[in-house]
Amino acid sequence: MNGLTGGILTLLAVALWGALHSKLATPRVKQWLSRRLGSSADRGYRLLYNLVAAATLLPVLAIPARIPGPTLYQILSPWVFVTTAVQVIAVLVILMVLLQTGASSFLGIRQLFSTQGTAARLMVSGFYRWVRHPLYTAALVLIWLTPVMTSSTLILFLGFTLYIIIGSRYEERQLAADFGESYQEYRLKIPAFIPRPWRRS
Repeated sequence: MNGLTGGILTLLAVALWGALHSKLATPRVKQWLSRRLGSSADRGYRLLYNLVAAATLLPVLAIPARIPGPTLYQILSPWVFVTTAVQVIAVLVILMVLLQTGASSFLGIRQLFSTQGTAARLMVSGFYRWVRHPLYTAALVLIWLTPVMTSSTLILFLGFTLYIIIGSRYEERQLAADFGESYQEYRLKIPAFIPRPWRRS
């Protein structure tokens, strides 16, 4: 019963979190805040968005932690050392991508203290030469190599994976609108999540 309850609650929590996260990312919400708060809303929007996303994620993660359900599998020694090493590499990739793109801009801190808007630029170097969404790729590797998989954790990770796939589609629509043909050419050459070095030109 606990497994079923945990699974249902986890599924609902992920769905609500994904819906809220997606809604806050729409230009309509940003424009609504801009009309009411002025330029300060534009500068603080990215930081506020990240803080709300992080704060609302905590109860989502708490559900499978409190109601994990039955254990589906556990990675044992010596393989757990291999998967843990790959997880560490994934974390390092996330940090390096954030450094490449500008961690302060990603978090929204730079925009908060900047009086001038920063022009968006299309990132195609570094890890972006291998996949279009290196942060998502590293995050997926990190979660799916968890050493203990319970029924609630499985539902949580399936929900996150689905959200990443759907969210990346909307993100790419915006990038195509911002960068036009340059992004379309990049999109045709570079895979979304899984590197294909044998197909690089």
